[in-house]
Amino acid sequence: MAEENKYEIEVSVRIVYLPDQSDEESERHVFAYTITIANNGTVATQLISRHWIINNGDGTIQEVRGLGVVGEQPLLKPGDSFEYTSGTVISTSVGSMKGSYQMAAEDGFHFDVAIPEFILSVPRTLH
Repeated sequence: MAEENKYEIEVSVRIVYLPDQSDEESERHVFAYTITIANNGTVATQLISRHWIINNGDGTIQEVRGLGVVGEQPLLKPGDSFEYTSGTVISTSVGSMKGSYQMAAEDGFHFDVAIPEFILSVPRTLH
């Protein structure tokens, strides 16, 4: 297999708005997101840390860094995937998130995996 396929990690995201936890009058919009991380490469790889950039619709940016995800640092063998659900609160009805995971492969190689930008939108806000 080609060298570039050794460290092939795929990230997919599903987003849900949580109206029961949100309060539009107080500018509190709560979203849950479920992330699936799949190791499509040929080397076992561990997720070490995360870096999120959360963008409110008004241009306010919050950065979050930390070890692992939901208290775990999963080891993904080739063909494995890991799924977790977390959440965020923004003060506007539309915003976005993007970021990266910092990974350590079993062979000692360290690399970043981009988390593609996704939109946080209260239903019926965007057309």
